[in-house]
Amino acid sequence: MNSKLLVRLSLIFNYMVFAVLLNSVGAVILQVQRTFDVSKAEASVLEGFKDLPIAIFSFIVASFLPKLGIRKGMLIALFAVAAMCFLMPVIADEFWYFKVLFAVVGVSFAIIKVSVFATIGLVTDSPKEHSSLMSTIEGFFMVGVLLGNVFFSLFVNDSDPTSQSWLNIYWYLGAMTLVAALLLFFAQINETESKRENTKASDEFFDMIKLVAKPLVVVFAASAFLFVLIEQSFMTWTPTFYQDVLKVPASMGIQAGAVLAGALAIGRLLAGFVLKKIHWLTFTLTCTILVGACVLLTLPLTSDLPVMNETITWFNAPFVVYLFPILGIFLAPIYPTINSVVLSALPRYMQSSMSGLIVVFSALGGTTGSIITGNIFESYGGTTAFYFSLIPIVGLCIILILLNIQVRKQAA
Repeated sequence: MNSKLLVRLSLIFNYMVFAVLLNSVGAVILQVQRTFDVSKAEASVLEGFKDLPIAIFSFIVASFLPKLGIRKGMLIALFAVAAMCFLMPVIADEFWYFKVLFAVVGVSFAIIKVSVFATIGLVTDSPKEHSSLMSTIEGFFMVGVLLGNVFFSLFVNDSDPTSQSWLNIYWYLGAMTLVAALLLFFAQINETESKRENTKASDEFFDMIKLVAKPLVVVFAASAFLFVLIEQSFMTWTPTFYQDVLKVPASMGIQAGAVLAGALAIGRLLAGFVLKKIHWLTFTLTCTILVGACVLLTLPLTSDLPVMNETITWFNAPFVVYLFPILGIFLAPIYPTINSVVLSALPRYMQSSMSGLIVVFSALGGTTGSIITGNIFESYGGTTAFYFSLIPIVGLCIILILLNIQVRKQAA
């Protein structure tokens, strides 16, 4: 097999594994409420235990990774997560175990994401090719989210909320992580261009700090933060929204998260083709406006839902159950596109550091979005919580225009 193709397949599969693990947080938030009698506000902190380690360790990872080696770092992360997955069905009988699980997954994903983003620059030869591969990989990430939600729903016992049988899924997730490590082991990555001669890890760290002072990076940070705030608000709380507001069974709520992920996957995979013909600003602005339109069109339908005497299934659910996930198609392409635009604007040796900053800003946005949504959900209900997303959506439109201005200045 062509070495570059094997590397690309390895990146896609590794990213898909972490897609399942990271975005299981929505299903786990729903399940810990049912199994361990945890409140929504308490359960929302799981997003923080996932995202804050990502943010903190990304600073460290981006500086030492070129010295340690991208491939070696990814293998360490995969083995750590596999070990944690195999422990969960055996020891996890209290809520705090899930905090530890997501902390380990978060630290490991910091390594994986920085490594994947840095490697994309090593196996592509032009900004357009970079953007296309970025969208493809992010598209398969959402495929992983979709499959993960469907998989989780198969282990949920709707009739017995206190049952812990759903923890058996972690045996399969551990095995899947080991397969990802095996595929990576046989992939050969030429890491020469990701390194600079005669530099220390501390130099790499301070160079990354200096990047934050660049106007381009400041504006990008705001766009990444706002986007992930919006995305994670929907992704994390969709299962709970479907059960509490739309009154569907827990397993169906988790499957709804899979449908939303499927819409995101379609959007990102299609973006890889569309971006070859349309300017990225026109594309992302249009997508952002359409996300806002979907929110305004679908949420009013959640009021005055008909009372269902029989059990709700996908065959007899209210129309809004099918309509809501469509916003994922328009939400999907924004994040990989802005990431690619910024990375392509920088030299390859700076892309590892910039990848670290991308992970930091994204993690902070995800944590903020989930906690805010969880607390609004607890106090005012799910519909109001999702209406709140309109504020960052408007902010993102403004920031995207500013980002385009900075990218032009960088290219001049």
